[in-house]
Amino acid sequence: MSELTVQYLVLERRNPARNMARFYVLTIEPTLFGDTALVREWGRLGQRGRRRLDLFAGRVQATEALETWLVRKARRGYVRQNSTASVNHPAHRDIARLERDLP
Repeated sequence: MSELTVQYLVLERRNPARNMARFYVLTIEPTLFGDTALVREWGRLGQRGRRRLDLFAGRVQATEALETWLVRKARRGYVRQNSTASVNHPAHRDIARLERDLP
């Protein structure tokens, strides 16, 4: 699988009693200038939501930031919905390891 393949992790949080239906998407993507970006998208399901890019010098730093956000969102009740990552891809292995280690 190409190193340029975009990997993403979709998290959702639903609570019908509070009329809550939210999504949070975490993506690690290469930039045109050789950096690595952690892209975070969030909002209400069915709506456009917001998007933020955090730039990092390398994939390791971006993966560490993704781990931090994944833990934060898991604590707030978000659960994984979908991932288009190859099982053999390093980013997918990192995400799978993080999910196993979550409390």
